[in-house]
Amino acid sequence: MSQIGINGDPEVAKQWRSLRIKDDPVVQTNERGTVSFAMAGKGTRTSQIFFNTGRKNAYLDKQGFAPFGRVVTGMDVVDRIYDGYREKPNQGAIQQNGNTYLQAHFPELTFISRAIFIHQ
Repeated sequence: MSQIGINGDPEVAKQWRSLRIKDDPVVQTNERGTVSFAMAGKGTRTSQIFFNTGRKNAYLDKQGFAPFGRVVTGMDVVDRIYDGYREKPNQGAIQQNGNTYLQAHFPELTFISRAIFIHQ
């Protein structure tokens, strides 16, 4: 899994922190290439999403993680997102200090500068 969604500017992140996105029913499985919202239980979805990079993430279905999109092209790019830090970046520190914290403590971290959403 590769998770994104906390803005690197603490002032922007602050505006999004308390906003919630309504839960969706799980109608497809969390397979490789799908995109789901991160959450900490019912009613907790925010701007954070994750790309399913593994093949065995169906266990997330029963936990309520509902895929809402799919990487159509460019999964090779998603696969190159650096994953060596695993869960180490502290989300609270990212919220408070943004990219300054990330660049100082996680120099290999991948940053996304542009993404395009395609409606079909």
